[in-house]
Amino acid sequence: MKEKMTEESRRRFLKQSSAGLAASLGTVGAGSALAAQASKMRFDAEYDIVVVGGGGGGLPAALFSRWHGNKVLVLEKAPTLGGTSFKAAYWYWVPNNAGMRAAGMEDPKPDFLRYVARLTAPQSYDPEHPRFGLNEWEYAMCEAIYDSASPAAELLAQKGALPYRHIAEVPDYFAELETKGRKGRVLFPKEGSASMSDGGQVATRTLTAAARRDGVVIKTGHRVERVIQNAKGAVIGVEASTEEGQVFRARARKAVIFATGGFTHNAELRKNFLNMPLYGGCAALTNEGDFVRISSSLGVQLRNMNHAWMCPISLEKAIARDGSMSGMFSNAGDSMIMVSKEGKRVVNEKLQYNELAQKFFEWDGQKVEYPNLVLLSIWDQRAQQHSASNEYGRMIVPPGGDDRHVIKGATLEELARNISDRLKKYHGVIGGMTLSDDFVSNLKASIARFNGFAQNGKDLDFQRGDRIVEHLFNGDVKEEANRKNATMWPISETGPYYAALVTGGTLDTKGGPKTNTDGQVLDSQNKPIPGLYGVGNCVASASGGAYWAGGATLGPIIAFAYRAANKAAVEPVKTGEPVTPSDVTSRPAA
Repeated sequence: MKEKMTEESRRRFLKQSSAGLAASLGTVGAGSALAAQASKMRFDAEYDIVVVGGGGGGLPAALFSRWHGNKVLVLEKAPTLGGTSFKAAYWYWVPNNAGMRAAGMEDPKPDFLRYVARLTAPQSYDPEHPRFGLNEWEYAMCEAIYDSASPAAELLAQKGALPYRHIAEVPDYFAELETKGRKGRVLFPKEGSASMSDGGQVATRTLTAAARRDGVVIKTGHRVERVIQNAKGAVIGVEASTEEGQVFRARARKAVIFATGGFTHNAELRKNFLNMPLYGGCAALTNEGDFVRISSSLGVQLRNMNHAWMCPISLEKAIARDGSMSGMFSNAGDSMIMVSKEGKRVVNEKLQYNELAQKFFEWDGQKVEYPNLVLLSIWDQRAQQHSASNEYGRMIVPPGGDDRHVIKGATLEELARNISDRLKKYHGVIGGMTLSDDFVSNLKASIARFNGFAQNGKDLDFQRGDRIVEHLFNGDVKEEANRKNATMWPISETGPYYAALVTGGTLDTKGGPKTNTDGQVLDSQNKPIPGLYGVGNCVASASGGAYWAGGATLGPIIAFAYRAANKAAVEPVKTGEPVTPSDVTSRPAA
């Protein structure tokens, strides 16, 4: 989502928030003073369910809760709703969905579980094992997705909150591993475009309209700083800071559901938990790991903190913290390649984005460096004319589009000089990376070799175009008679040529507090913390490092929003006065 809050205003907001909290709670460790203040604490409003976060998990959770008859409040940190999902394509992956069943497309539960187990835990995968090699928690969570994603999607559609169209022909990302359910699990917002790139805007609009129609109270510009508990440890509310620096407390009679996104934009958490030198990602700028910080004082178990939903991104936009940046979900063009600083091809450019992103973080133990941390996408005028698009984060953009990241050259020699000049601008953050002395000669050799593969239709180095999913990410290309491989065409022997600096980033992270299959946050003894729930990227995903299919983020999120709302609806009303709130802002994030 393109954030309307500027970086300067965001810092001012956070500073005001901290000041307001300090004034409200006093000095950390002043126990008696805090206790006295706690005894006088008053709530500004009271609801049955308080949902923290107004994006792809929060809005469905709020709606499901409201449809149970609960009085519901949504508190969103940003000035606008939608979060990361606003700028997402918003495919959502729903196994055994109604469209599949109506079309006679089989998707048995064991086949689904076998597929996700193979990708989630390849090192322990066993098709003969009762859980296919998954541990008990992973298996139960995956079962919950299968059981609840379709009922959740159908309820949203029936209520007019998220009408969809069934996209029967979209394959799973590793469809070749499946015999049943290979295609047909993807749903897409009904009013979205034919290219299926704008679903997030449509979904945010329809979900928000339904929430307002049905009486969900929504407050934006409210950053939740902590949860409030009673003497028995049950969560009975939250405390938030507003854009104006005020403190707002909301009581939750039944439960608080967090859906605040991951920690893509928290450099400290990235550095400490993700074993890769990331510059950020395309998540909403407000995704700063708030729930990791808030929950750290509650004795939670952190899980899957070392993994993220990965995608290639523009190096320059990532360094600039450009809130409008999208992940490069489609590496468009046929007469294009990606090369290293030596001018050599190092990867299948049409790999699905999560897998392509892994290439940037390979470690060279002899040279003690990440040799592919920044790769160069190279394309010719033909690709520029026929493959340009503003959709799916493609590097090749049309005239008049945002082409700040594009480097141009009339010849390969001039292109190399201009790339070198651009690299100098980022010298201090890319390890002093420069092009090798033989970059141009190697690039010419790489192009010549690639052109031979393109003519014959077979990439002998990286098998580009051999898998069905790679054609899904090919983007628009010029139709050519007698073409043997739609993902490749010879790069022109004459310029102009174009390039972009590409690195790996996150769509968002997918680690956080461990929850059960109903979204209840678990303590260190694996017991639910009364009244506390989490859904989406702010809590631990059972997918490990895998990206099962297009929409494998949002489909499960909707499923767990549904389950969390169902469970929270039958929670007993919490009584008792608030106890001293933990000043989690002073404690380490994990």
